[in-house]
Amino acid sequence: MYIKIIEPRVSETDGVGHINNTTVPIWFEAARNEIFKLFTPDSAFENWKMIILNMNVDYLNQIFFGRDVVVYTWVKRIGNSSLQLYEEIHQGTRLCAKGTVTYVNFNLKTQKTEPISDVIRQELELHYIQGDKTEE
Repeated sequence: MYIKIIEPRVSETDGVGHINNTTVPIWFEAARNEIFKLFTPDSAFENWKMIILNMNVDYLNQIFFGRDVVVYTWVKRIGNSSLQLYEEIHQGTRLCAKGTVTYVNFNLKTQKTEPISDVIRQELELHYIQGDKTEE
């Protein structure tokens, strides 16, 4: 699994006193940077490969300013040219949000999908989710 620690910012807190729901997908995306670098090592947008196809988020518990959150990212499925990730956000001992996202390996220059290389596939396989965590 990939792990990213995020320190919530005051600006991410809404009028109800918790982290705004629009922040959670941004945090999930921030935790995907290592995966993005596999597909686009130079991080240049003209070479960008990861195009999002679908994203689902379940909000389970409130998240608050003043305490770090931990984002966990696992690989759920790897297809020929796409992959699905399973993600969780925890604050302390509480699971606060979980979700899935599907990306396709897409060449912007040719406007076509491309197979995921064996090298990238092998690295992603190291981060496969174990058990039925996504069915909780």
